[in-house]
Amino acid sequence: MSSRRNTELFLLIAAAFPVVLLYSLFVITTGAALSFQTLAVPIGLFAAFAAAHIAVRFLAPGADPAILPVVFLLSGIGITFVTRVRPSLAMSQLMILFAAIALMVVTLVLVKNLDAVKKYKYTFGAIGIMLLILPMFIGTEMYGSKLWIIIGGFSIQPGEFAKVFIVLFLAGYLAENRELLSISNREILGLKIPRFKLLLPLLVVWGICLLIVVFERDLGSAVLFYTIFLLMLYVATGRISYVIIGFMLLAVGGLGAYKFLGHVQTRFQIWLDPFADPSGSGYQLVQSLFSLADGGLVGTGIGKGMPTLIPVVESDFIFSAIGEEMGLLGGAAVLFLFMLFAVRGLTTAARAKSDLAAFCATGLTAAISFQAFLIVGGVTRLVPLTGVTLPFMSQGGSSLLASFIIVALLLRAGDEATGREAELAGTGIMAAQAGARAQVSSVGTRIFGGRAGATGSASASHARPGSRLQRRTLDTPESGVLGRVALAKRLTVAVFAFTALFAILIGNLTYIQVFKAKDYQNMSFNNHSILKAAYVKRGSIITSDGVTLAESVQQEDGTFTRSHPNGSLAAQAVGYYSNRYGATGVEARMNETLTGAKDYSSWANAVNSLAGITQPGNSVKLTIDSRIQKAAEQALSGMKGAIVVLDSRTGAVLAWASAPTYNLDDIEGALNAGEDSNVSLYDRATQALYTPGSTFKVITLAAALDSGTAGLTDTFRSPGSMEIGNAEVTNIKGTDHGTISLNKAFAYSSNVVFGQLANKIGADTLVQYANAFGYGTELGQDFSTAASIMPDPSVMTEWELAWAGAGQPVGQGHVAGPQTTPMQNAVMVAAVANNGIAMNPYVVAQTLSPEGTVIKSTQPRSLGQAMSASTATQMKDAMLGVVEGGSGSAAAVAGVKVAGKTGTAETGAHSNSVFVGFAPFDTPTVAVSIMLEDYDVHGVSAASVASTIIRAALEAQGL
Repeated sequence: MSSRRNTELFLLIAAAFPVVLLYSLFVITTGAALSFQTLAVPIGLFAAFAAAHIAVRFLAPGADPAILPVVFLLSGIGITFVTRVRPSLAMSQLMILFAAIALMVVTLVLVKNLDAVKKYKYTFGAIGIMLLILPMFIGTEMYGSKLWIIIGGFSIQPGEFAKVFIVLFLAGYLAENRELLSISNREILGLKIPRFKLLLPLLVVWGICLLIVVFERDLGSAVLFYTIFLLMLYVATGRISYVIIGFMLLAVGGLGAYKFLGHVQTRFQIWLDPFADPSGSGYQLVQSLFSLADGGLVGTGIGKGMPTLIPVVESDFIFSAIGEEMGLLGGAAVLFLFMLFAVRGLTTAARAKSDLAAFCATGLTAAISFQAFLIVGGVTRLVPLTGVTLPFMSQGGSSLLASFIIVALLLRAGDEATGREAELAGTGIMAAQAGARAQVSSVGTRIFGGRAGATGSASASHARPGSRLQRRTLDTPESGVLGRVALAKRLTVAVFAFTALFAILIGNLTYIQVFKAKDYQNMSFNNHSILKAAYVKRGSIITSDGVTLAESVQQEDGTFTRSHPNGSLAAQAVGYYSNRYGATGVEARMNETLTGAKDYSSWANAVNSLAGITQPGNSVKLTIDSRIQKAAEQALSGMKGAIVVLDSRTGAVLAWASAPTYNLDDIEGALNAGEDSNVSLYDRATQALYTPGSTFKVITLAAALDSGTAGLTDTFRSPGSMEIGNAEVTNIKGTDHGTISLNKAFAYSSNVVFGQLANKIGADTLVQYANAFGYGTELGQDFSTAASIMPDPSVMTEWELAWAGAGQPVGQGHVAGPQTTPMQNAVMVAAVANNGIAMNPYVVAQTLSPEGTVIKSTQPRSLGQAMSASTATQMKDAMLGVVEGGSGSAAAVAGVKVAGKTGTAETGAHSNSVFVGFAPFDTPTVAVSIMLEDYDVHGVSAASVASTIIRAALEAQGL
């Protein structure tokens, strides 16, 4: 026994080195000098564990020698990180830790023999259930769960102590009934099923766990208790049928909870996609992943990370802080310690002298080990968040006290151990009456009857009539030495299971901190990356004509904040940059260039990057012209809609406006703005899908001309209404144009003619040409748009095709089309102006070094030849006729030939006004797309706005 305790002392001394070293590193980061005073915490903690070791020498000399050192190391790391992330709670946590160590010793003094638990198992069970359900009635809800009871100025979690009492009850119950529970009387599909009466405890525990989930909103405790019960049941009986039935019940309960309980749905949705709402419901988990990603292999160093950005980091997310500042190596070491705890605890169970002690050790080990798996799995997104604490490490008194009681009981179980050769006491009395005749039951179990053995022999004379010694004794494979061997095998399975669980955690942690880290760090809303860049001067964002849209201004503390000298000009294109909410737009897309991250785009930058020299960010010059942008934003004032202006030759974005817009210096206000507010983050220019109305007739006409289906001089009937595909297609206001040429039909925007034309073209061809113009593509070289939509041609009816050709999406049972973004409409009309070549738009013209030299220039890229040059020439002529003698006359500009196409899009209660056009006609340099919502309310036509925008654009170009 002394050798075990000497080993324990040696391990405690060895564990003291990393504990003291880690705390020393923390002290240094605070700027304090190392001394006995500043290192009082780890020294005092070692002294407390040394005192506990001396007590164990006398109270439990045969206990496992590794458990106490493992707990010391975990506690030392835990108190260091609690002090690091919440200094205000450090002293109270340290006092509770000392009290917990003392409570461990007191428990060893009081519990001298675990077999005594058998007498009080039902009392323990009642106390455990009472503690478990007490918060339902008098509990206080905190952090969304009703787990705490507040007494005076203190709060306790009864559930933490309940797990100890319930494990003791289960151990006593299983010790008394294990042989009965191991017998199966029926077989279904090769699976041995126990009697319903024996399944009743499983159903009761299942029901209690459901009550916890429903009324206390505590998913973690419910899963933990249920898993402990299943593990103990399997270890006690060896019946895999219990495990299978148990998991089936878990699946049923989980499905029901997900379907009917909102908080369970929320937990699962956050787990599946925390980035769906990174600033709201997913914020805590997202921050945890960002912290772990920052940790990498070796960590940022204690005191140098940003774990305090995680809400309640000192409790549920303490492991995330460890992973960030100690890295993968430190986090894996902590997981290895919990794995070692599980192995030594289950080894203690295998050495136990009685079934009661074995089951106690099994349940108590699972209570610590599986709880660690649940919370680490939750904060690393391996499993849904459950809200349990990390044993020995998280801030909190109840968890710490209960955990050290568990340690004491494990030490007691280890002290009583006699090895695997000991027999287990069975259900009945193992010392069956000598000479009793054994009968064999139908299931192969030998049964010793009381009468057969009651022949007056001395061995039977001790049993009083009617006593429990008179009940039949079972001789099953779970009895005697065979029972000990079977139990050892099942405990070996449990060891492998827990080892596998922690190996999976380490693998998942490796994936996050090594393989996925860069992706997380580069996310536009990663506030960790943004904060780290706060001390680097972020590059400016300027327009093509030299107007600064965003720049960094240094503060008194040496950090830089983002300033917008020209207010919110081009807000949707520029995007915001926030420490809390991340970044959008160009701020996000060009983040690495703007933040001065490692940059190898030039020799000077490459040398500085390799040398680790922090350098100011590069600036970004946009293609946007501030004069055209201001004209677009002023034109949209007081309305909803979008305006896009492109250089038709290159696809460069000259203006990008969406209304309503937002204040770049008040992101929180924009995020909290209601739908009816005049503030909106929603970018209608690139993300809104609108009905294109008659502007889509540009594509329909191009498809007809380019495919040879029809010519501009071909004539069509254009009555006010015509039946096509057994349904009506009507002109605007039911106007009857008689028989007119296709050219006139385009100028007058006849729906009836274009409905006929679309069916002559065919669905496949029409969709093919729409795709050639950019439909179905997320347009943008350096930004992203919503893909404009055309229906699947195979499901379009003649009537749907007729209306699609006229620009109105109709139909049922499938996605209706066409639906377009204003950016897509701009690309479409620019292709007509550019001799049929569609250009992929871009907004970043150049990247400039801090010295102003050009590092990189964006090269125009083509989407392809949407139509032939000859067809484009015919289209230009047709569009010129729309402005000069058709529905687009309001778009005319004095002294300039303007070509275009108008449209009116019905949206239900209201209608939108749409216009696309280009100028000058002979040598186009400007293409415009305008979408104005609620035209029937304000009466401002898109064509009239186009005239203003085209004039401003041509003036800016000096034309």
